[in-house]
Amino acid sequence: MYKKIISTVVLLAVITLVQAHEFWLHTDKFFFNPGENIVVSFKVGENFMGEPWNLNVHRVTKLEHHHANTSKSILESVNPGEKDNLTVPLPEAGTHMLVMQSNNAFIELEGEKFNAYLKEDGLDEVYAHREKTNALTKPAKEFYSRHTKLLVQVGDKKDDTYKKNLGLPIEIIPEMNPYTLKKGDPVRFKILFEGKPLFGARVKVWNRYDNRTTLQNIYTEKNGVMETRISNSGPWMVSVVNMVPSKEVGADWQSYWGSLVFGVE
Repeated sequence: MYKKIISTVVLLAVITLVQAHEFWLHTDKFFFNPGENIVVSFKVGENFMGEPWNLNVHRVTKLEHHHANTSKSILESVNPGEKDNLTVPLPEAGTHMLVMQSNNAFIELEGEKFNAYLKEDGLDEVYAHREKTNALTKPAKEFYSRHTKLLVQVGDKKDDTYKKNLGLPIEIIPEMNPYTLKKGDPVRFKILFEGKPLFGARVKVWNRYDNRTTLQNIYTEKNGVMETRISNSGPWMVSVVNMVPSKEVGADWQSYWGSLVFGVE
């Protein structure tokens, strides 16, 4: 019985790790006064709650602080602990953006787990290809990288930092400043893949409010845009994944994970 319990726990842990796709830059507050510092933790997991991202396994290749027309690398400021991975001064009023990109990592999954992951994230074309080629029962090898943004507001001054196109492989760009939004407002986001609008992507929209997480699944239009509505205050995350055949030897597929986090008062 004891061994059976241990086996079940291990199995659940493996399933959790396989499903722990979303990655984001976490902060406990989104509104600051000029001169304050923002403290950021790197999180990975489901339900917009997450666990610490293991910096001893994964590597950050780009980490930048953007504000108005300025851009600064803050890669050397990373603390590889389990929380409070980054502390950044916010000296000037305006909308500020932190941007992170990971290295290209590798994973191999059994066929059934890979298929479940494809269905969960709306990667229907990849699933259809595996079905057509009689590969549903075969394991899959995948390279994956993460690309995430965090927007915060300092003081009352708003600016256009939020709409910077940084040329990430996959990128989420709001069509309006999230810090002008209030409950009930519509908001639109454009999803770009390799600089072009991504059509038919399943975008997940997360909100944490009153210790609960709500999740919406919304598909992008031909212009790469999807629309939702601000239903509550609190932290919000928009996330998306796109998967294509791998151009590099050693994997069947290459996936690109994107996320954008902001707060609403």
